[in-house]
Amino acid sequence: MTDPKSQTETTRSLRADAARNEDAVLQAAKEVFLQSGVDAPVREVAKLAGVGVGTLYRRFPKRSDLIKAVFRREIDACADAARDLEASLDPSDAVAEWLMLYADFMGTKKGLAAALHSGDDAYADLPSYFRERFEPTLTRLLDRAYEADVIRAPIKPYDLLRGIGNLAVAEGEDRDAHVKQMVSLMIGGLLGR
Repeated sequence: MTDPKSQTETTRSLRADAARNEDAVLQAAKEVFLQSGVDAPVREVAKLAGVGVGTLYRRFPKRSDLIKAVFRREIDACADAARDLEASLDPSDAVAEWLMLYADFMGTKKGLAAALHSGDDAYADLPSYFRERFEPTLTRLLDRAYEADVIRAPIKPYDLLRGIGNLAVAEGEDRDAHVKQMVSLMIGGLLGR
């Protein structure tokens, strides 16, 4: 007869392994997509994650499932970073730091953005997820800064997100420096710096 305690421990161990595998796959996919684009062979993702292709396909049966999971994970990480910034920085610095983080997020997600805007129904829910996570995050940061009297005038969070998103997709050898300079100018205007 099997010991119920032993079965529970085995189940937890399997769940922990599955969670580690999923985390490894998503991290590997992020790196492969950044380097080679979202059309890179799935076997590259599996190899980098240290899992078999079958393991990857069990969790993400379609490429779009993997792309969506990576995109959501990255959105969550960027949005969640605002809490740490709020806790450790004054309101104007928290806004400035998070907007630069957001600009970096947008600039490094071009391959994912191409999938997002491909017209494929598999990605239909991602634009609303993007807004559901980023607008409240930025609203909270801006409200805090406005209450501290460090913002010149109220601004709609979505307008600011779109403006920085448009800047962040710049091309060219000097893209990073250009985006940083332009976003810094935008932040300076917003915060009266």
